[in-house]
Amino acid sequence: MVLILCSIDYTQIKPNMKQLLIVAMACYGLSAGAQVRQNSNFIYLYSDSVIYANSIRLRPDFANGLELRADSRRVPIDQVKFFGNEQGFFANTRKLSYPGYSEFSERIIEGRINFFRQVRYDPYVYDRGYRFRGRHQEPVDVRMFYNKGFGDLKKANYSNLQEDMADRAESMDLLERYRKSRSTSKILYASAGASVIASFISFVVNAKQNQDLQPYSGKYGVQQNFNPRHTGFGLSFGLLGLGAGLAAGGYMTGLQGSRHLENAVDAYNR
Repeated sequence: MVLILCSIDYTQIKPNMKQLLIVAMACYGLSAGAQVRQNSNFIYLYSDSVIYANSIRLRPDFANGLELRADSRRVPIDQVKFFGNEQGFFANTRKLSYPGYSEFSERIIEGRINFFRQVRYDPYVYDRGYRFRGRHQEPVDVRMFYNKGFGDLKKANYSNLQEDMADRAESMDLLERYRKSRSTSKILYASAGASVIASFISFVVNAKQNQDLQPYSGKYGVQQNFNPRHTGFGLSFGLLGLGAGLAAGGYMTGLQGSRHLENAVDAYNR
């Protein structure tokens, strides 16, 4: 395509056609620059340039920081937007973290919308690599991000996803179910916390009352109105049990909401 364009006699092209041709060439250049051989080991920089290598490893430097090594080349991780190797595909979350420290999230869902989960790396155990292991957790939590293609990462929350999934009705319906489930979960957790606090206060009050009712010997003999079976802790244990039940309900509701969100992403990626 480039050879054909270069062989054209531009003096024979009308001004409007020239403009269209320039736009077409610019679009071709942008699309060609955006293409990445994802079946190769590569580093995608914030400058939109790509580095290919036979081996890409995350390793500690002399200052005990981290750097990417593409074969023999050293690449500062603050310049890296994405990298891919045989261990997976990873995105830098520097722009979404405070105070801008470079860490990487692994892509665990790939499609029109890609999901990433924050992972930890132990630079002294190279064989483990920089990789999230296992998915027996909620599919969405506060350490998750998403993007489209090689675009900037966004936090995986309702407001961001609502904007990016607006063109798929099924996903929007599931996303609304996710929002309602998460709201209900927060209410249940807040109620559980209130019940536990009330239970603690009740324990303290009843313990103080029982201490005041302890039998004593004095000038007038043993106190007569003390009943060791009447401790008053029934309400305290009841509030504690209620708090535990509400917390369990909040967890299950939140888990159900996360499944709605995962289904929304799956529906969008179909």
